[in-house]
Amino acid sequence: MKKSTVSLSVLGALLAIGANAAFAAPDWSKVPKRDVQVFHAGATPIEWVLKKSDHSGRTGLVKGETCVGCHEEKGGLNFDMKRLASKDLEPKGAPKTMNFPVTVQTAYDKENLYVRLSFKAPAGGADQSDKENDVKATVMFANDKVTLDAGGKPVSGAQVGCWATCHTDARTMPGADDKKTKYTAAGGYELMQWKSGKGAKAADGSVTDKRSMEGGTAGVKAEGDTKGGVTTVTFTRKLNGALAEGKAVPMGVAVHADKAGGRFHHVSMGYLLGIGADGDIKAAKQ
Repeated sequence: MKKSTVSLSVLGALLAIGANAAFAAPDWSKVPKRDVQVFHAGATPIEWVLKKSDHSGRTGLVKGETCVGCHEEKGGLNFDMKRLASKDLEPKGAPKTMNFPVTVQTAYDKENLYVRLSFKAPAGGADQSDKENDVKATVMFANDKVTLDAGGKPVSGAQVGCWATCHTDARTMPGADDKKTKYTAAGGYELMQWKSGKGAKAADGSVTDKRSMEGGTAGVKAEGDTKGGVTTVTFTRKLNGALAEGKAVPMGVAVHADKAGGRFHHVSMGYLLGIGADGDIKAAKQ
């Protein structure tokens, strides 16, 4: 009887270890890295993107092309950064560093998706309205219902990334209502955010007809620190909602550096995250 009890105890311990191993955080040294450039976009909302006289790339979008397919070249961006920093596109003033790389790693298991971001957040921002947080890091995922009307031509969230949520009348845009948040005309985005402020909680939110920084169902957890000038943020969230194995999901990254608030972030193009599927960024299966 005593021997049987010991055996059951050992078996229980082994099962517990196996379960923890199955859903443990990834060994990031074995997960591929993908560098993406984030940049300060100025006051260029989706209305600007879809107006041909402002943005010649509208022609490609209505043909089904993507922003990243047009603007990413050899790991960099082919933007005219001087134009983005001009008073016409950034009336408040541009940051000293217009773009910088973010290293992205993603992995998943049966229960969770893991996203790891590493970057050097630059100083010299033109807006320092968030006094509580030196840095914020955000990741957004679009569902397949996000669509835009470009003069009778449909454009999807997969093509334009997070720009589908950024409108002329949203807060911090020139002359806009300071109470109106990001929103989408159709479909929605899942949102998770890490803040560097002491005691700050990870945001588990969404953007639909308005932005909410809480109320999500992804069970988002986030950890981050800065060592040697490099900030590393690791997100853990459930594999649910718009995210599922076998899918490629539109994904975007944003970094608020140097206490920046509102639209004064550096944002990425829209990328496809492949979860057991092809994509610009591929999640490693654990």
